[in-house]
Amino acid sequence: MHALLGFNFKRAWGLIVVSLVVACLPSFVFPASVFAEPSGPPSALSSASPASAAITDLHNVVLLIAGAIFVIVEGLILTAAFRFRRRKGDTSEPEQIHGNTRLEIAWTVAPALIVVAVFVLTIRAQQTIDASAQAAEAPLTVEVEGHQWWWEFRYPELGVTTAGQLVIPVGRVVNLNISSVDVIHSFWVPELGGKTDAINGAVNKSWLKADRPGDYYGQCAELCGASHANMRLVVTALSPAEFQAWAANQAGEAVEPDEAAAQAGQQAFLGAGCAGCHVVRGVPQALGQTGPDLTHVASRPYLAGGILANTPYNLARWLANPPGLKPGSLMPNLNLAQADIDALVAYLQTLK
Repeated sequence: MHALLGFNFKRAWGLIVVSLVVACLPSFVFPASVFAEPSGPPSALSSASPASAAITDLHNVVLLIAGAIFVIVEGLILTAAFRFRRRKGDTSEPEQIHGNTRLEIAWTVAPALIVVAVFVLTIRAQQTIDASAQAAEAPLTVEVEGHQWWWEFRYPELGVTTAGQLVIPVGRVVNLNISSVDVIHSFWVPELGGKTDAINGAVNKSWLKADRPGDYYGQCAELCGASHANMRLVVTALSPAEFQAWAANQAGEAVEPDEAAAQAGQQAFLGAGCAGCHVVRGVPQALGQTGPDLTHVASRPYLAGGILANTPYNLARWLANPPGLKPGSLMPNLNLAQADIDALVAYLQTLK
């Protein structure tokens, strides 16, 4: 009977160990980038900047330490549960022991050493991040402002204002001055860096640098209201020449529409109250400050704080019922006639 119990215990313990190893193996063996989906949600495990690489390396080390601790602790718990469980028919009193001084010292000192090691690694990662920013030549400054629920980006050196899309040059440090006009938001583009809170009345500083061209998706990381999950952004990294061309176009004013449908849309824009909330540079009546600057809205990849691809169809849907697509939207449903929506779409598509 004892032999049979011993055999069952060993078999069960072997299955447990194998299961734990298989579950943890991907974290220990494969590089972090394996878990990032190129066309999926943003992943902090796919680094495309010096800051993100330092954060990812620190994450991997902490993950290995945590994984090892998990295996050891769970292994000891399961061993104790199986080895010292009450046997059938055994009514004897378990052996009473005082304790183990050496073991108690070990499990006090070991966690302290682990915390010190993680602290040192964190300081080194922070130094690496700071050194990358301090070594930058001619950094670009961008003012980032969080709204419920969209991001505004202003380039004071270039005279450019955008919304939802932050365009940066590859290989150049971009200093970010981050604030909020309402509640607390948090600016986060996982592949390019860590999180920075956007606070009303304060300016927090951060920076980005992309090592390669591409689109890097971000998300507000602070619960900020009904459409927190719909407060998205994209950072588009362009070559220096492409960035200069983009900035030159964005600095220009909107062109006057020359087609009848677009002209009708401009009149609808001014007459329906849109100009009271939005700026369109080059249109004197459009001076609103509540909503995004729409001077070059047709050149942006997304609408409505990053939740809709910028297509005529989606633009029409948005104009028809903003709160229906984005709960809590501060842009009201103006109950526009379909003819007005079609005209507005024609006009806004000219703002490139």
